[in-house]
Amino acid sequence: MRAQLLPLDGSAPITITKDLVLIGRKEDCDVRLNHKSVSKIHCVLVKTDGLLLLRDLGSTNGTRVNGTRVRRAALLPNDQLSIAHYKFRVYLGPDIIEEIRTHEQTQQLDAVELAELMRQRRDREDKDEEESAGKHTEGELHRNQLPDVYPDSSANSS
Repeated sequence: MRAQLLPLDGSAPITITKDLVLIGRKEDCDVRLNHKSVSKIHCVLVKTDGLLLLRDLGSTNGTRVNGTRVRRAALLPNDQLSIAHYKFRVYLGPDIIEEIRTHEQTQQLDAVELAELMRQRRDREDKDEEESAGKHTEGELHRNQLPDVYPDSSANSS
């Protein structure tokens, strides 16, 4: 099982390779987060049987899972882990991470690109409207010219 902490700030992922990983500010820690908000020995992660277990070691600024301060927790895939002010997303899965396909990535557009995409969409919609105007296609609904309610014929015949 591959276990990683993916920083939400976009920095390099932290791969959990050992079964027991000590996280803190102290030089002896396996994962060193060098900031004064992190306790010297902040928390420990234990990797076992497809699970990642967390235990806070009495840290000053706390450890949070999905926004809730915890003393201990079992981490699930995509949980958000906060160690002091550091925020991570938990990755648990197969040893090989699938490459993200290009069409599945978020792309930033500037105002000019957005305006061009909107213009292209309007042009397509206008073209589709022009093509469908006046053409009868099978399965298309048309308003019935007959009334929905017929006058009572017995009242007229008497």
